Amino acid sequence: MSIRLIVGLGNPGPEYEQTRHNAGFWLVDQLASSGLQRDKNFNALVAKTKIASEDVWLLQPQTFMNRSGQSVGALCRFYKLTPDQVLVVHDELDLDPGIAKLKKGGSSGGHNGLKDITAALGNQDYWRLRIGIGHPRTLNLQQGVADFVLHRPRKEEQPLIDEAIARSVQIIALMVEGNTNEAMLRLHTNK
Repeated sequence: MSIRLIVGLGNPGPEYEQTRHNAGFWLVDQLASSGLQRDKNFNALVAKTKIASEDVWLLQPQTFMNRSGQSVGALCRFYKLTPDQVLVVHDELDLDPGIAKLKKGGSSGGHNGLKDITAALGNQDYWRLRIGIGHPRTLNLQQGVADFVLHRPRKEEQPLIDEAIARSVQIIALMVEGNTNEAMLRLHTNK
């Protein structure tokens, strides 16, 4: 099955734009060459674009992170998309800045956006593109997780995150073509 919806997770509003939790938004912004439009039916910013000669929906929920499933579920129901046609791009505490990983299914790992999407779709069988932001503990920071994700990356972390997003953008066409094994191989071996 090939990807027909790419969801970038983040929080709406200018105060969150540059925070680690918005890494999913950053990637979708790069894919939306003609920009995203507000769609009140999905409570999201939405665009339809061509990737690898296929129509693909881009979505940035405009709910807060823990309600992302409302937008994802509504668009999937309306366009009759199945979970295995969905790629959710999100920040990942368990990966260092500069690392990006693909996986299908699995637990939410405590990520409230993923929990809500799983509830809305009725299962966990959607793709996840995990953009590493590091964990305050592994980065030797005395900061709680909630505070950490809602702050900007440090100046040495931002280029690493940007690089991981750029590498991720390069494998999106493979995902749209349904060539997920090749996409994973390229992303995971080209650190």
